[in-house]
Amino acid sequence: MTLPPDENSSNPEPKSAAMTLPPIAQVPAAWTFLGLIGGLIGGLAIAFAAPSALPLVETWVLPVGEMWLRALQATIVPLVAALLFTGVTQTVATASAGALARRSLGLFIAVLAFSAAMSLLVTPALIGLIPIPGEAGEALRQTLSGKDAGPVPGIADFLRSIVPTNVLDAAANDRMLPLILFMAVFALAVSRLAGRQREVMTTFFAALASAMLVVIGWVLALAPLGVFALSLAVAAKSGTAVIGALAHYILIVVLTGSMVMFAGYGVAVAIARKPLGAFARAMVPVQAFALSTQSSLASLPAMLGACRNLGVRETTAEFVMPLAVALFRATSPAMNLAVAVYVAHLYGVVLTPMAMIAGFTVAILVSLSSVSLPGSISFVASVGPIAIAMGVPVEPLALLVAVEVLPDLMRTLGNVTLDVAVTAAVDRGHGADQSR
Repeated sequence: MTLPPDENSSNPEPKSAAMTLPPIAQVPAAWTFLGLIGGLIGGLAIAFAAPSALPLVETWVLPVGEMWLRALQATIVPLVAALLFTGVTQTVATASAGALARRSLGLFIAVLAFSAAMSLLVTPALIGLIPIPGEAGEALRQTLSGKDAGPVPGIADFLRSIVPTNVLDAAANDRMLPLILFMAVFALAVSRLAGRQREVMTTFFAALASAMLVVIGWVLALAPLGVFALSLAVAAKSGTAVIGALAHYILIVVLTGSMVMFAGYGVAVAIARKPLGAFARAMVPVQAFALSTQSSLASLPAMLGACRNLGVRETTAEFVMPLAVALFRATSPAMNLAVAVYVAHLYGVVLTPMAMIAGFTVAILVSLSSVSLPGSISFVASVGPIAIAMGVPVEPLALLVAVEVLPDLMRTLGNVTLDVAVTAAVDRGHGADQSR
């Protein structure tokens, strides 16, 4: 992404740090969803009509799903490390574009922090108000057993673990928080190198990320088969309990995401000082288009139109809005954390304050490092490291990715709403500075 120069900055326009995505194998989300439905129907048929066939399912079908799950897990650490490096270097390059860019980034990070903190408070409250169906957790635990999170570390152990003595050991043992913090610091250090050295390192990690995206694309191309095998095994063991678990999960995650979307109206009124009715009317066509495309990028022209209707200056909108689409995904920390918190409750994992701090930090950093990826890849690359950092099993993500097509609607709605609200807020602050 090329950023327009800030009229108040004497800095030269930075070279784009954005990564060019390679051709990625993609299977329509509908096929994965159909694989889930087919597996659930087949599993229910076995559970109620032919329970004697369950040993055959465990011997021949479940291992297929587990092989696919292992391949999915193997991509998480290298993909996230490479994406985080490119994301940090892109953010640093953006910040060098001038005062308007820095103000935008500051507001982006503030909203992302609110999104993450809100999720850690709201999601457990929602689960308390609408409890997980009784047999659902047991059903998934029996089939998709995650590895033990181990003993809960104390504050001193947690603080010591943040700085790894061996970053390769941290990566090998899935210690996600120290790995991500190290990669963020490393990327900041690379941004201070001389031009040629910086370009070499940036090119290397961009190529690594691109190669890993190709690999995960190949793995996810087999998602209909893998999800079919896993869902058939789960349904054969648990009956209808797994359907209740998936429906309840969708409800909780969507409700959490809706809180972020409604916060966008608050930003528009309290910070951008736009009338609530005017903002709501301007967002109707944007949200309708976002629902039909499920893409913030495709909704960019509609969002620019909403900014014009709200009186946002075109120079601000044309600078901030593409920046928001590239770097700012307001719902990601909230909904990604909601997934991890939900799985923790499903498996009975106690989320200590240290685990929540780790999840909060990783959710923000992963959100900033995300690129415009297909939904299933983005789901694995974003939620996986958060779950690992919080000591939550990642095995259920293999089934949850199949129903992500539904929560993804709320993700897009919340993102476009906050994109317009934050752009209007930045414009108001920028205008106040110019009038002084």
